[in-house]
Amino acid sequence: MDGVVTDLIAVGLKRGSDELLSSGIINGPFTMNSSTPAGVYANGNDNKKFKGDRPLCSPSRVLHLRKIPSDVTEAEVISLGLPFGKVTNLLMLKGKSQAFLEMASEEAAVTMVNYYTPVTPHLRSQPVFIQYSNHRELKTDNLPNQARAQAALQAVSTVQSGSLALPGAPTNEGTILPGQSPVLRIIIENLFYPVTLEVLHQIFSKFGTVLKIITFTKNNQFQALLQYADPLNAHYAKMALDGQNIYNACCTLRIDFSKLTSLNVKYNNDKSRDFTRLDLPTGDGQPSLEPPMAAAFGLSVPAGLGPGALGPLAITSSAVTGRMAIPGAGGMPGNSVLLVTNLNPDLITPHGLFILFGVYGDVHRVKIMFNKKENALVQMADANQAQLAMNHLSGQRLYGKVLRATLSKHQAVQLPREGQEDQGLTKDFSNSPLHRFKKPGSKNFQNIFPPSATLHLSNIPPSVTVDDLKNLFTEAGCSVKAFKFFQKDRKMALIQLGSVEEAIQALIELHNHDLGENHHLRVSFSKSTI
Repeated sequence: MDGVVTDLIAVGLKRGSDELLSSGIINGPFTMNSSTPAGVYANGNDNKKFKGDRPLCSPSRVLHLRKIPSDVTEAEVISLGLPFGKVTNLLMLKGKSQAFLEMASEEAAVTMVNYYTPVTPHLRSQPVFIQYSNHRELKTDNLPNQARAQAALQAVSTVQSGSLALPGAPTNEGTILPGQSPVLRIIIENLFYPVTLEVLHQIFSKFGTVLKIITFTKNNQFQALLQYADPLNAHYAKMALDGQNIYNACCTLRIDFSKLTSLNVKYNNDKSRDFTRLDLPTGDGQPSLEPPMAAAFGLSVPAGLGPGALGPLAITSSAVTGRMAIPGAGGMPGNSVLLVTNLNPDLITPHGLFILFGVYGDVHRVKIMFNKKENALVQMADANQAQLAMNHLSGQRLYGKVLRATLSKHQAVQLPREGQEDQGLTKDFSNSPLHRFKKPGSKNFQNIFPPSATLHLSNIPPSVTVDDLKNLFTEAGCSVKAFKFFQKDRKMALIQLGSVEEAIQALIELHNHDLGENHHLRVSFSKSTI
């Protein structure tokens, strides 16, 4: 038997749950870029003991699946990975309810892990748990009972070349056609809430690398052209998303393939973005379109074929008041309470968490744990805002520690009973005037960005100077790298600080700071740099 596989089986079976706890199960809903925070557990379980900064498996193209049903087929296991790229190998350990799935690239594995982070994937109605393996490849040539797995893999290869449907895999719209475009044309019907370029990027990047997006309005409909790195990504995105609602009962996606094979983006702004060209100018608004592109806008789009068959669709994007649609989601749909761990107990306060999480939604209540002050519960206005805050803030550094956020098992934060000792650790912010998202359609919905070293300042009175603002941030312990007022509106400015952590801490301390003349400073993260 191959030594690597012997090792794999030893790791997967003999060490059992010990390895699973120390190597970072990924099904707990938290944000992950190319790596996963250490010590985060599945499904946001508050009862698990938090292990701190234990070593974690780095991303690998080999994924370890646990708790697979005993009667599941090889094709069904492969179908979990199929939307994210080519599946190159499979090792089934049915007696132990485990499997190893090897993707063609690490990027495909990371994309798959990111997709299944907010909601647990299911096979035959049973939750399946996924984590990165310690190993970089699967060698199964000399193993017994591999014939079925290899036959299923061969079927996958045939599917991806466009000539056969894979049993147990999504087959909503047939197979990919030779020469199919990597560019999708997207129409959003029943546009009740604003849908931004960032929202589209978050939704569609679950299926692969998005290179370019252009948004525009035609015939009073919000539309977009979106280019993937690979036509296969476009195929699976269309298969899964066509006919889905972004939010409950509204913002329906109608998706078709574009006749264009590439997009020409001239400007990076709110209307268009080339994610491969960060050097492009912002321009003065929507870019002018090439004639072939304008012609492509005239394509007719067929009616959607209904929700895709890729299982739970977890879209975590805008802090819109309406509930986001997550068809058939397992776990705890609608949970608006976050468990925030690994906080600095000496510096964190309920107000600080209210201000920080309030960038991504309206915080109703905050409770710092009485007996374990490095942990807190944060209750957002709704589940969409909780997902958004979790995605943007988990993994960020705050007061010298890496903050972690997962969905809590609690459905609400309870206020202390009368006479109960609390030390001011539980606060109700339900009626706070500082909520950013109370007004439907507010511009704040369109200005939600990840934490960055550059902050956007607004509501600055005319008498306040550059030096006044620089000194304000310096006195708060920040190193100011650059500053500029907006040319057209001196009530707003950008300030660039020494690090993202500095900017997070400055936002907590200085948002709503009284600048005099009945002006309170408004602070948010900027997507721009100076």
